[in-house]
Amino acid sequence: MNADVARFENARPGLLRHAYRMLGDLGEAEDTVQEAFLRWSTLAERGAIENDEAFLRTTITRLALDRLRSARAHREVYIGPWLPEPVADHSSLPEAAATLAEDISFALLLACERLSPLERAAFLLHDAFDVPFEEIAQTLDVTVVAARQLASRARRRVHEARPRRTIPPDRAIRLRDAFLDALRRDDSAALQELMVADVVCTSDSGGKVPAAIVPVVGTSRVIALLLGVMRKFGHLIRRIELVTLNGLAGVVVIGEQSIIQTIALEIRGDAIAAIYVTRNPEKLHRIAEQFGVASSDTPERA
Repeated sequence: MNADVARFENARPGLLRHAYRMLGDLGEAEDTVQEAFLRWSTLAERGAIENDEAFLRTTITRLALDRLRSARAHREVYIGPWLPEPVADHSSLPEAAATLAEDISFALLLACERLSPLERAAFLLHDAFDVPFEEIAQTLDVTVVAARQLASRARRRVHEARPRRTIPPDRAIRLRDAFLDALRRDDSAALQELMVADVVCTSDSGGKVPAAIVPVVGTSRVIALLLGVMRKFGHLIRRIELVTLNGLAGVVVIGEQSIIQTIALEIRGDAIAAIYVTRNPEKLHRIAEQFGVASSDTPERA
């Protein structure tokens, strides 16, 4: 490995995290980072880059903005709710769970989806990387005043949407395990005790496999959905892997030969406030590879 490649590889994890936060899609983020590497390496060989970090950060942001603008048009016709691609621990984003919870949580990424592409970029550059507004303005091709306004407006909207406090990971794991136990026992009373009254269950299938096409809200409706699915399809489950998904306590549900879905639990206080279910096969390939099975586009056989 030559010196230039080694320098880039040292920067890759942070660049990948930034691209993923911009896009919410790990595959798109990986492609963006690779494209940035190709542009950087061509100039680096000629000694034409004064500041590697600034060049790569700017390049990643601009490439991600182009992809994000295209993705927004696609998401307007997306079937059902859209969730970010789930990232499991020990994946290609190797940060500790506590860091993941802040950096790439479902709550943060969904809050960022409500922002315009420029607001999202300004917010992430300033609040995550502490990039000065002068550099942000150059990256986004806006004035410094506009860059400040974009970041401020985005920060306000993100803070309104994100949970007010996090809980220790061990408590989240205990709630996750109790949640799974109640599902196995078909215990609706136990499930109700574990959830806040206005709990929300969001399922992302992209219209490719069966799933609720709108978020389900409220304990009675969420419990009826979860137990109904378990009664009908529980016999297809062969194993459940306990994981951290985007910093949240979660599970990977595996069938005979493929992943059925992932589930991540967001906790508010001492109860489950949100359940994120990812069933879209296109978003399960990388996690499937981790566990040596196919993603759920391989047909399940009872």
